[in-house]
Amino acid sequence: MNVFWHQRDLRLPDNRGLTVATNDGPTVGVYVVDSNVLGSVGKRQRAFLLAGVRALKQAYRDRGSDLLVRSGPAVDALADICADLDAETVYYNTHYRPSRRNRQRRVDTRLDTERVSDLTLVDPARLDPGHETHSQFKRAWTDLPILPALDAPDDNLADVTDATTVPDVEADIDLPEAGYEAARARLDSFVADGIESYSATRDDMTAAVERPANSVSRMSPYLATGMIGIRETYGAATSAHDAADGRTRKQVDKYRDELSWREYNYYLLYHEPTLLTDNYVDFPNDIAWREDDDGFEAWKRGETGYPLVDAGMRQLAREGYMHNRTRQVTASFLTKHLLVDWRKGARWFTKQLLDHDPASNYGGWQWVASTGTDSVDVRIFDPVSQMAKYDDDAVYVTEYVPELAGVDPETIIEWPNLSRGERESLAPDYAHPIVDRNEGYERAQRVFETALGKR
Repeated sequence: MNVFWHQRDLRLPDNRGLTVATNDGPTVGVYVVDSNVLGSVGKRQRAFLLAGVRALKQAYRDRGSDLLVRSGPAVDALADICADLDAETVYYNTHYRPSRRNRQRRVDTRLDTERVSDLTLVDPARLDPGHETHSQFKRAWTDLPILPALDAPDDNLADVTDATTVPDVEADIDLPEAGYEAARARLDSFVADGIESYSATRDDMTAAVERPANSVSRMSPYLATGMIGIRETYGAATSAHDAADGRTRKQVDKYRDELSWREYNYYLLYHEPTLLTDNYVDFPNDIAWREDDDGFEAWKRGETGYPLVDAGMRQLAREGYMHNRTRQVTASFLTKHLLVDWRKGARWFTKQLLDHDPASNYGGWQWVASTGTDSVDVRIFDPVSQMAKYDDDAVYVTEYVPELAGVDPETIIEWPNLSRGERESLAPDYAHPIVDRNEGYERAQRVFETALGKR
């Protein structure tokens, strides 16, 4: 008898560790409810994760088996199960967050284990460290083979039953349907109607409101929780790419490129485990971050007086999700215009996001904050020009900032540049800018150039 330890791989198909275990003999699936691990994510994602565990338990039952659900430290729970079942080996998929690696090491020390690379398309251990930009990484990454997705095991799921129920956590927002079947349905919908125009629509904020399910993939909550495998997702995109003509292929290939950013962030986390806590860039001088509690709270509430920033933050509050364009704009505003430490923003996103993924969240924050890998020393997203380029008709902004409904879109774009009197006459209930646009930009330039030793 073998044990397969599910973590953030809440599925039977395209689960390499589970397949290796069942190929070796009868296997029982286990999920351990560890409050320390679940406490590292926000309540919203915690609720979604546990809904995914319930769906996984049902998937086992549909195949004449069951998922054993236990609580407590994983090493103790797994040791007890191995003793009860006389199990020989615990199989699991490798994870890269430092706390999860430590958890896995404790299990390795006490039990016979076999770990499998499953979380990424290419095992980051196969790539040398030192690729300082995504383009450098991608050249090396592309040279390595990507394994195909695997079907769910047909045989050797152990004939067991388990009456233990999965804890229920109530979220403060509506959650998408959890589980592999829901994830696969979402992927199929996007491939059928969305992926062939992805490059053109991925930054179209009007489409983000009017066609939210297909202007972008919305696969991130499922990938972050492992309710669907990355090889299955990439494989579906590749099939669409291969079936398309030249122009459409470029649209599809942009989606595959975005998946390679996920790969890059996991590569960074693997080689630099402090990515979640320390600046990736070794600055000659300290960054003069500001202590601005009022500004930080206004940013969290979506009351900065910068319409695109506020729309993004309010989408996050309402849905537990934010469009990627506004993730970049809101993160830049916090770390550049307000000069608030990126770690504060990353931790807030961790609490709020349904699709929080440690590598993507923290890697993305570091990239935007100019403390991570980038070909530009100081990157600043101007929230006014970003709105003019991506939401010029203010559809996205007015969806989430109703105080500005009825105001001319060009005026909304220029909101931070208007006089106080103009703003009060147009939308008296909406916030005034909490920082001057030009002063914030220039201050960020000075601070980062000083940290880089250029002043």
